[in-house]
Amino acid sequence: MRLGTVHYQGKARVVLALDDDMLLDLVRAAELARFETNVFTDMQGVIEDGDYGLEQAQGLLRRSDKRALIKTADVTFLPPVMPVQYRDCLVFEEHLKNSFAAATKMTGRAFDIPPIWYNQPIYYKGNRMSFVGHGADVLWPDYAEFLDIELELAIVIGKQGKNIPVEEAADYIFGYTILNDVSARDAQMLEMPGQLGPAKGKDFDTGNILGPYILTADEVAHPVAIDMQARVGGEVWGGGNSRDMHHDFAAIIAHISASETLYPGEVIGSGTVGTGCGLETGRQLKPGDSFELEIEGIGTLANRIIRER
Repeated sequence: MRLGTVHYQGKARVVLALDDDMLLDLVRAAELARFETNVFTDMQGVIEDGDYGLEQAQGLLRRSDKRALIKTADVTFLPPVMPVQYRDCLVFEEHLKNSFAAATKMTGRAFDIPPIWYNQPIYYKGNRMSFVGHGADVLWPDYAEFLDIELELAIVIGKQGKNIPVEEAADYIFGYTILNDVSARDAQMLEMPGQLGPAKGKDFDTGNILGPYILTADEVAHPVAIDMQARVGGEVWGGGNSRDMHHDFAAIIAHISASETLYPGEVIGSGTVGTGCGLETGRQLKPGDSFELEIEGIGTLANRIIRER
């Protein structure tokens, strides 16, 4: 199933995508089916209810009451879930090699992949308050000139856990979604030598985009091997396949959960797939550019960047 959150007739609603054009309003569908449940009040509730919530959604999908259908053209997409915590990893070697080569040209400093990258997942914690959804405009930050997209696969954590064994970690994935970690490359290059990771290179309002749907984990074998593509203004910028992750999501979950509790509704990004950003191939965004990130099985996350000055 593909689950999303939309704004429709003055309310946020949890929906199930029937196809690219039609959605099932799960709250309305539950009312019509006389289900005594408030599971579908928001996506966080669906996630926390685990198998029960998904079983309820499956039952409503089988009924697909026409009175609960909504056209995608009539809604505003919100992030499918507002993350309770957000981490972003860096697990595609091709992306790292390409980006380091570009950074060397930009700064005159040599960059090499550190040995630790091969031995364990590397990640940072980002701004969970800056997420927007499919179709939203991204606001160009005033302090930057070099803006870029990042094509990433992300997981949504489905249940609480700590010290999760790698062989059990995939069971903690509720589903998969598309992440666009819009990045101010010039700000990022200035601050990274401080060795505390990205800050204003990543953290600005509307800079994180999630959606349009969460593809439930039962739809995808783990480790995931699905195609990914990035387009800007209709031109293909790059892409790849999630099978090329050096550390898969089970390894990522096991590492992050060491002596640290993970909670339902957390979002963890894969990092950019090889050639999934402009930095790697000598491109950068212009004000007014539209971009589409497409991942097999999930859909297309489309947005536009605007400059207000």
